[in-house]
Amino acid sequence: MTTFDGTANGLHEDYRFVLPQSRVPTHWYNIQADLPVRPAPVLHPVTRQPVGPDDLAVLFPMACILQEVSQERYIPIPDEVRDIYRLWRPTPLVRAVRLEKALDTPAHIYYKSEVGSPSGSHKLNTALAQAYYNKQEGVNSIATETGAGQWGSALAIAGDMFKIDIDVFMVKVSYEHKPYRRSVMQTYGARVTPSPSERTNAGRAILARRPDHTGSLGIAISEAVEVVATSGGKAKYSLGSVLNHVLLHQTIIGQEALDAMEQIGEYPDVVIGCVGGGSNFAGLAFPFLERNLTQGKQTRFVAVEPASCPSLTKGPYAYDYGDTAGMTPLVKMHTLGHDFEPAAIHAGGLRYHGMAPLVSLLVNSGHITPRAYHQNTCFEAGILFARTEATLPAPESNHAIRAAIDEALDAKAKGEKRVILFNLSGHGHFDMAAYDAYLAGRLQDSEFSDEALAQSLASLPEIA
Repeated sequence: MTTFDGTANGLHEDYRFVLPQSRVPTHWYNIQADLPVRPAPVLHPVTRQPVGPDDLAVLFPMACILQEVSQERYIPIPDEVRDIYRLWRPTPLVRAVRLEKALDTPAHIYYKSEVGSPSGSHKLNTALAQAYYNKQEGVNSIATETGAGQWGSALAIAGDMFKIDIDVFMVKVSYEHKPYRRSVMQTYGARVTPSPSERTNAGRAILARRPDHTGSLGIAISEAVEVVATSGGKAKYSLGSVLNHVLLHQTIIGQEALDAMEQIGEYPDVVIGCVGGGSNFAGLAFPFLERNLTQGKQTRFVAVEPASCPSLTKGPYAYDYGDTAGMTPLVKMHTLGHDFEPAAIHAGGLRYHGMAPLVSLLVNSGHITPRAYHQNTCFEAGILFARTEATLPAPESNHAIRAAIDEALDAKAKGEKRVILFNLSGHGHFDMAAYDAYLAGRLQDSEFSDEALAQSLASLPEIA
């Protein structure tokens, strides 16, 4: 393992690069300062007029609301949050040499490994920030949703650190498939409820129509938002992806990767991340994308989603609700429709009907290229990665690995040296039911239904 001393030294014989703790970033990077076009305004779900801070204050602490609309390029990381980051940050930048050899490619493949965080994924980067800002405003209870359980685990840990009660609505199919994620949340004191549930009007309405409903992130969001809206101001809502301030907090990943690659003396030709709501991809990509926007760099950016929930590759760029019940503000994003029901694939963190507005905007403007894969080919890639790099990836991360491998094979076919960087956003230690299914040949690729998409898009809100 090499620890940088701040000088470039051409360390191509070493394959694991870790910056010293003194180089943990002091600020988050805000891409809104450098966007070529301004994002569309967020609209009130009832009036359909642009929302103001007071409209959002029922859900979020004011610090997060101000970050949501900030045009400042760099936003300071609070000392209390940065001190906790040092428990595991900076995270390693690893060159996947054994994977390169297995592929017999001239490409150099690097990955930023977020698997060493206390929650096992990138999610803690924003969970700590959001818990901190809530605590600063005297909030003692936070409600949220979680798909695969990575976000719920991270917020449970952050809540325990800042002594805030955490109430998690976990998508029912993941609640059943990933019991140990549930156990992690409960270990840190969180309440975990399978969604849809009988606890809320939104959940009861869904169950009345379909008692066997396996859930979705949109439904779980509706339940969490309802709990907050009916709490009499005693609770706030927290989201693990999609929103601007969440993507902002994740840019610590890309800033560290940029710093490390500058020390190594290489620069990525392509940057890759899996996308469900967009946070881990944006966290890695945005600091490099800033170089494209302001310095003329030509790095390509590839956002990889599941073929069964292809918001970027199949969904229109339109205003939609962030939840199934239509309780949240309207945002302009690539969407499959707020009542779209994605297949119960094992990459539960990628089963969301919409995409982060900032990622959607940059896809729509041609700065980011989306790509979609079925889950069997992604697990095939994840197995190869595990057998070469000795790290078991989360099913979500397998999508990024699949794209990185395809880029490396394309470089081989074209005889090109290509520098590839992807985000290993989390480990798969709690996802063994998925690996069991793949290894036994029982993992099914779900076909995307154009008919189901047309039906869900028919319910998109009409915006004048």
